[in-house]
Amino acid sequence: MKIQERTGAGAGRSVAPAQPSVGDRLPTPPRERKPALAALAVLLILVGALGATMLVLQAGDRIEVVKVTKEIQAGESVGDNVTSVMVAADESINYVKWEQLGALKTLKAKSTIYADTVVMGQMFAKKASLPAGKASVGLALKEGQYPSDIKAGDVVSAYRVGTASSGSNNSGNGSGTGGGSSSSGGALVDDARVNTVAADDDATVSTGNLSLTLLVDQADAAALATAAAAGEVAIVHVPGN
Repeated sequence: MKIQERTGAGAGRSVAPAQPSVGDRLPTPPRERKPALAALAVLLILVGALGATMLVLQAGDRIEVVKVTKEIQAGESVGDNVTSVMVAADESINYVKWEQLGALKTLKAKSTIYADTVVMGQMFAKKASLPAGKASVGLALKEGQYPSDIKAGDVVSAYRVGTASSGSNNSGNGSGTGGGSSSSGGALVDDARVNTVAADDDATVSTGNLSLTLLVDQADAAALATAAAAGEVAIVHVPGN
């Protein structure tokens, strides 16, 4: 009878395992705080934000400057061969600002300035100057003594031509091979650069005459000037123009 009573008493109990008491749980270690790492993270965020702000401000600080659209030879002014472009402001670069264009047009290029160049103040001077060892020789040519498409910046050769009987100017093709003409047989100047050409609205152009200046080596200047004074110079293009 006692065994039955114990069995009956156990049948009414729950089968779920007994839960441990609160006092039996393992203690959780306290979370370690790292204020130095937190401060470093905040500092990095601030530095990144400041850098982004500086880039935006720098990109917005732009100025309007002068750029040439056509090759400018030594001794020439820019004329109307210019346009404006926007660049980042930089005090260390001597840009010619667009509002200074009027003053720029009164100056002369010290050396050749190629098309699409953003010009600097040091590229110009009040007076035209020639490169070392060079001379500028003026020519007055008749039609047939120069290529019809000649322009400033072209590289040319200059030949001496003339008539054997009277020494008058050759009015043929300017090559020294026309009837009754003779040539020295060689070039006065093998490699010269056209510095200036008479403007299209010049009165001499309507008659077929053309005035131009050549930039040549000083050693060739005397012979070229002598032939030019006699009207015995013909200009031809050099291959590769």
